[in-house]
Amino acid sequence: MIALLASPLLLLAPVAAPAPPAPPAPLAAAVAQDPPEDDRADVKELVDQLDDHAGARGKEDREAIEVIDQLVQLYGDCGPKDRKAIVKGLDKCFKEKRQEDENGVRDNQLYLAAATALGQMGPESVDVLLDWIGHKSHRKDIALQRLLIQNVGKIHHEDALKPLVKLLDDHDPQIQGATAEALGYYDGYELDERKEIFEELLKLLMQVKNTLDANPTDPIPRNRYDVVAAPIITSLQRLSGHQEHDPQKWQSWWNNNKKKDWDEEDD
Repeated sequence: MIALLASPLLLLAPVAAPAPPAPPAPLAAAVAQDPPEDDRADVKELVDQLDDHAGARGKEDREAIEVIDQLVQLYGDCGPKDRKAIVKGLDKCFKEKRQEDENGVRDNQLYLAAATALGQMGPESVDVLLDWIGHKSHRKDIALQRLLIQNVGKIHHEDALKPLVKLLDDHDPQIQGATAEALGYYDGYELDERKEIFEELLKLLMQVKNTLDANPTDPIPRNRYDVVAAPIITSLQRLSGHQEHDPQKWQSWWNNNKKKDWDEEDD
Protein backbone atom coordinates (compact mmCIF):
# COMPACT_ATOMS: atom_id res chain seq x y z
CA MET A 1 0.00 0.00 0.00
CA ILE A 2 2.99 2.30 0.36
CA ALA A 3 3.14 2.69 -3.43
CA LEU A 4 -0.37 4.17 -3.49
CA LEU A 5 0.78 7.06 -1.28
CA ALA A 6 3.66 8.04 -3.57
CA SER A 7 3.68 11.57 -5.01
CA PRO A 8 2.11 11.87 -8.49
CA LEU A 9 5.16 13.90 -9.52
CA LEU A 10 7.40 10.98 -8.69
CA LEU A 11 5.18 8.60 -10.59
CA LEU A 12 5.32 10.81 -13.68
CA ALA A 13 9.08 11.46 -13.56
CA PRO A 14 10.94 9.74 -16.43
CA VAL A 15 13.32 6.96 -15.46
CA ALA A 16 16.79 7.38 -16.95
CA ALA A 17 18.01 4.33 -18.86
CA PRO A 18 21.29 2.90 -17.51
CA ALA A 19 24.33 3.93 -19.52
CA PRO A 20 25.69 1.13 -21.74
CA PRO A 21 29.02 -0.32 -20.60
CA ALA A 22 32.09 1.09 -22.30
CA PRO A 23 33.43 -1.26 -24.99
CA PRO A 24 36.64 -3.03 -24.02
CA ALA A 25 39.86 -1.65 -25.46
CA PRO A 26 41.02 -3.60 -28.54
CA LEU A 27 43.66 -6.19 -27.76
CA ALA A 28 45.92 -4.93 -30.54
CA ALA A 29 45.90 -1.44 -29.03
CA ALA A 30 46.80 -2.82 -25.61
CA VAL A 31 49.69 -4.75 -27.08
CA ALA A 32 50.89 -1.76 -29.08
CA GLN A 33 51.02 0.34 -25.91
CA ASP A 34 53.08 -2.28 -24.11
CA PRO A 35 56.16 -3.12 -26.26
CA PRO A 36 58.59 -5.79 -25.09
CA GLU A 37 61.12 -4.68 -22.54
CA ASP A 38 64.55 -4.14 -24.09
CA ASP A 39 68.10 -4.11 -22.74
CA ARG A 40 67.12 -6.72 -20.20
CA ALA A 41 69.64 -7.67 -17.56
CA ASP A 42 68.72 -11.37 -17.70
CA VAL A 43 69.32 -11.49 -21.46
CA LYS A 44 72.72 -9.82 -21.12
CA GLU A 45 73.66 -12.26 -18.36
CA LEU A 46 72.71 -15.28 -20.47
CA VAL A 47 74.57 -13.98 -23.53
CA ASP A 48 77.67 -13.46 -21.37
CA GLN A 49 77.30 -16.98 -19.97
CA LEU A 50 77.06 -18.39 -23.49
CA ASP A 51 80.23 -16.58 -24.47
CA ASP A 52 82.08 -17.96 -21.46
CA HIS A 53 80.90 -21.55 -21.89
CA ALA A 54 81.45 -21.57 -25.67
CA GLY A 55 84.97 -20.22 -25.19
CA ALA A 56 86.00 -23.09 -22.93
CA ARG A 57 87.37 -25.14 -25.86
CA GLY A 58 84.60 -27.72 -25.73
CA LYS A 59 84.78 -28.49 -22.02
CA GLU A 60 81.55 -26.62 -21.31
CA ASP A 61 79.57 -27.15 -24.50
CA ARG A 62 76.80 -28.91 -22.60
CA GLU A 63 76.36 -25.86 -20.41
CA ALA A 64 76.50 -23.62 -23.49
CA ILE A 65 73.68 -25.59 -25.13
CA GLU A 66 71.56 -25.24 -22.00
CA VAL A 67 72.00 -21.47 -22.19
CA ILE A 68 71.06 -21.53 -25.88
CA ASP A 69 67.81 -23.29 -24.96
CA GLN A 70 67.03 -20.55 -22.44
CA LEU A 71 67.73 -17.83 -24.99
CA VAL A 72 65.35 -19.47 -27.46
CA GLN A 73 62.59 -19.38 -24.86
CA LEU A 74 63.21 -15.70 -24.13
CA TYR A 75 63.62 -14.56 -27.72
CA GLY A 76 59.95 -14.03 -28.55
CA ASP A 77 59.50 -11.62 -25.63
CA CYS A 78 62.59 -9.56 -26.37
CA GLY A 79 62.92 -6.11 -27.88
CA PRO A 80 65.04 -5.42 -30.99
CA LYS A 81 68.26 -4.68 -29.11
CA ASP A 82 68.10 -7.89 -27.11
CA ARG A 83 67.21 -9.91 -30.21
CA LYS A 84 70.25 -8.50 -31.98
CA ALA A 85 72.43 -9.33 -28.97
CA ILE A 86 71.16 -12.93 -28.86
CA VAL A 87 71.74 -13.48 -32.58
CA LYS A 88 75.22 -11.98 -32.25
CA GLY A 89 75.99 -14.30 -29.34
CA LEU A 90 74.94 -17.34 -31.36
CA ASP A 91 76.96 -16.11 -34.33
CA LYS A 92 80.09 -16.14 -32.15
CA CYS A 93 79.57 -19.85 -31.41
CA PHE A 94 80.56 -20.70 -34.98
CA LYS A 95 83.87 -18.91 -34.52
CA GLU A 96 84.92 -21.29 -31.76
CA LYS A 97 87.21 -24.14 -32.83
CA ARG A 98 86.69 -27.76 -31.88
CA GLN A 99 89.14 -30.64 -32.17
CA GLU A 100 88.63 -33.66 -34.41
CA ASP A 101 88.88 -37.19 -33.04
CA GLU A 102 91.14 -39.94 -34.40
CA ASN A 103 88.63 -40.59 -37.19
CA GLY A 104 88.58 -36.98 -38.29
CA VAL A 105 85.11 -36.38 -36.81
CA ARG A 106 84.65 -33.02 -35.13
CA ASP A 107 82.47 -32.44 -32.10
CA ASN A 108 79.81 -30.19 -33.63
CA GLN A 109 77.12 -30.19 -30.92
CA LEU A 110 77.55 -26.50 -30.16
CA TYR A 111 77.30 -25.53 -33.83
CA LEU A 112 74.21 -27.66 -34.39
CA ALA A 113 72.51 -26.15 -31.34
CA ALA A 114 73.31 -22.62 -32.49
CA ALA A 115 72.05 -23.32 -36.02
CA THR A 116 68.82 -24.82 -34.67
CA ALA A 117 68.23 -21.80 -32.43
CA LEU A 118 68.89 -19.33 -35.25
CA GLY A 119 66.27 -21.11 -37.33
CA GLN A 120 63.70 -19.86 -34.79
CA MET A 121 64.96 -16.28 -34.78
CA GLY A 122 64.12 -14.96 -38.21
CA PRO A 123 64.28 -12.57 -39.85
CA GLU A 124 67.07 -11.24 -37.63
CA SER A 125 69.10 -14.43 -38.06
CA VAL A 126 68.94 -14.74 -41.86
CA ASP A 127 72.26 -13.02 -42.56
CA VAL A 128 74.08 -15.07 -39.92
CA LEU A 129 72.76 -18.36 -41.28
CA LEU A 130 73.76 -17.37 -44.81
CA ASP A 131 77.23 -16.32 -43.66
CA TRP A 132 78.02 -19.82 -42.36
CA ILE A 133 76.65 -21.75 -45.31
CA GLY A 134 79.73 -22.80 -47.26
CA HIS A 135 82.09 -21.01 -44.88
CA LYS A 136 85.60 -22.44 -45.01
CA SER A 137 85.57 -23.16 -41.27
CA HIS A 138 82.53 -25.45 -41.56
CA ARG A 139 82.33 -26.41 -45.22
CA LYS A 140 83.27 -30.05 -44.57
CA ASP A 141 80.63 -30.49 -41.87
CA ILE A 142 77.79 -31.68 -44.08
CA ALA A 143 75.39 -32.27 -41.18
CA LEU A 144 75.83 -28.67 -40.07
CA GLN A 145 75.59 -27.34 -43.63
CA ARG A 146 72.33 -29.20 -44.18
CA LEU A 147 70.90 -27.79 -40.96
CA LEU A 148 71.92 -24.23 -41.80
CA ILE A 149 70.32 -24.52 -45.23
CA GLN A 150 67.10 -26.10 -43.98
CA ASN A 151 66.70 -23.53 -41.21
CA VAL A 152 67.23 -20.51 -43.43
CA GLY A 153 64.63 -22.06 -45.73
CA LYS A 154 62.14 -22.33 -42.88
CA ILE A 155 62.42 -18.57 -42.37
CA HIS A 156 61.71 -18.19 -46.14
CA HIS A 157 63.02 -14.65 -46.26
CA GLU A 158 63.40 -12.90 -49.61
CA ASP A 159 67.11 -12.24 -48.98
CA ALA A 160 67.85 -15.98 -48.80
CA LEU A 161 66.06 -16.96 -52.01
CA LYS A 162 68.80 -16.25 -54.54
CA PRO A 163 71.59 -17.79 -52.41
CA LEU A 164 69.50 -20.93 -52.02
CA VAL A 165 68.77 -21.24 -55.74
CA LYS A 166 72.49 -20.88 -56.39
CA LEU A 167 73.19 -23.80 -54.03
CA LEU A 168 71.25 -26.13 -56.33
CA ASP A 169 74.44 -26.22 -58.43
CA ASP A 170 76.56 -27.50 -55.53
CA HIS A 171 78.68 -30.58 -56.28
CA ASP A 172 77.53 -32.37 -53.12
CA PRO A 173 74.15 -34.13 -53.48
CA GLN A 174 73.51 -33.72 -49.74
CA ILE A 175 73.71 -29.95 -50.14
CA GLN A 176 71.49 -30.07 -53.22
CA GLY A 177 68.91 -32.17 -51.40
CA ALA A 178 68.84 -29.88 -48.36
CA THR A 179 68.50 -26.87 -50.64
CA ALA A 180 65.64 -28.45 -52.56
CA GLU A 181 63.85 -29.04 -49.27
CA ALA A 182 64.53 -25.48 -48.10
CA LEU A 183 63.04 -23.97 -51.26
CA GLY A 184 59.78 -25.78 -50.59
CA TYR A 185 59.18 -23.42 -47.67
CA TYR A 186 58.63 -20.60 -50.16
CA ASP A 187 55.23 -22.06 -51.03
CA GLY A 188 53.49 -18.98 -49.60
CA TYR A 189 55.15 -16.59 -52.04
CA GLU A 190 53.54 -14.96 -55.05
CA LEU A 191 52.87 -17.25 -57.99
CA ASP A 192 55.50 -15.72 -60.29
CA GLU A 193 58.26 -16.31 -57.73
CA ARG A 194 57.04 -19.83 -57.03
CA LYS A 195 57.13 -20.62 -60.72
CA GLU A 196 60.73 -19.44 -60.94
CA ILE A 197 61.72 -21.65 -58.02
CA PHE A 198 59.72 -24.54 -59.50
CA GLU A 199 61.52 -24.25 -62.83
CA GLU A 200 64.96 -24.32 -61.18
CA LEU A 201 64.05 -27.39 -59.15
CA LEU A 202 62.61 -29.15 -62.18
CA LYS A 203 65.78 -28.46 -64.19
CA LEU A 204 67.85 -30.17 -61.50
CA LEU A 205 65.45 -33.09 -61.26
CA MET A 206 65.56 -33.73 -65.01
CA GLN A 207 69.34 -33.30 -65.05
CA VAL A 208 69.98 -35.95 -62.41
CA LYS A 209 67.35 -38.23 -63.97
CA ASN A 210 68.86 -37.97 -67.46
CA THR A 211 72.36 -38.57 -66.09
CA LEU A 212 71.15 -41.68 -64.30
CA ASP A 213 69.36 -42.97 -67.40
CA ALA A 214 72.56 -42.54 -69.41
CA ASN A 215 74.64 -44.37 -66.78
CA PRO A 216 72.28 -46.85 -65.09
CA THR A 217 75.07 -48.98 -63.60
CA ASP A 218 77.17 -46.09 -62.30
CA PRO A 219 76.70 -45.72 -58.50
CA ILE A 220 77.52 -42.00 -58.49
CA PRO A 221 74.51 -40.86 -60.59
CA ARG A 222 72.34 -43.35 -58.71
CA ASN A 223 73.36 -41.92 -55.34
CA ARG A 224 72.79 -38.34 -56.48
CA TYR A 225 69.35 -39.18 -57.82
CA ASP A 226 68.37 -41.07 -54.67
CA VAL A 227 69.43 -38.16 -52.45
CA VAL A 228 68.07 -35.29 -54.55
CA ALA A 229 64.89 -36.54 -56.23
CA ALA A 230 62.65 -37.00 -53.19
CA PRO A 231 63.10 -33.51 -51.68
CA ILE A 232 62.77 -31.91 -55.11
CA ILE A 233 59.48 -33.69 -55.78
CA THR A 234 58.15 -32.76 -52.35
CA SER A 235 58.97 -29.10 -52.97
CA LEU A 236 57.47 -29.20 -56.47
CA GLN A 237 54.25 -30.42 -54.90
CA ARG A 238 54.29 -27.70 -52.26
CA LEU A 239 55.01 -24.91 -54.74
CA SER A 240 52.44 -25.97 -57.32
CA GLY A 241 49.72 -27.74 -55.34
CA HIS A 242 49.92 -30.55 -57.91
CA GLN A 243 50.57 -34.14 -56.90
CA GLU A 244 52.99 -36.07 -59.10
CA HIS A 245 56.01 -38.32 -58.61
CA ASP A 246 57.49 -39.31 -61.96
CA PRO A 247 60.02 -36.77 -63.29
CA GLN A 248 58.81 -37.10 -66.88
CA LYS A 249 55.23 -36.43 -65.81
CA TRP A 250 56.40 -33.38 -63.89
CA GLN A 251 58.07 -32.10 -67.04
CA SER A 252 54.87 -32.64 -69.03
CA TRP A 253 52.78 -30.94 -66.36
CA TRP A 254 55.10 -27.94 -66.37
CA ASN A 255 54.97 -27.67 -70.16
CA ASN A 256 51.18 -27.60 -70.03
CA ASN A 257 50.72 -25.40 -66.96
CA LYS A 258 53.63 -22.97 -66.67
CA LYS A 259 51.52 -20.07 -67.95
CA LYS A 260 48.37 -20.97 -66.03
CA ASP A 261 47.11 -19.67 -62.70
CA TRP A 262 47.86 -22.56 -60.33
CA ASP A 263 46.11 -20.90 -57.42
CA GLU A 264 42.89 -20.41 -59.38
CA GLU A 265 42.84 -24.08 -60.29
CA ASP A 266 43.18 -25.02 -56.59
CA ASP A 267 40.03 -23.08 -55.64
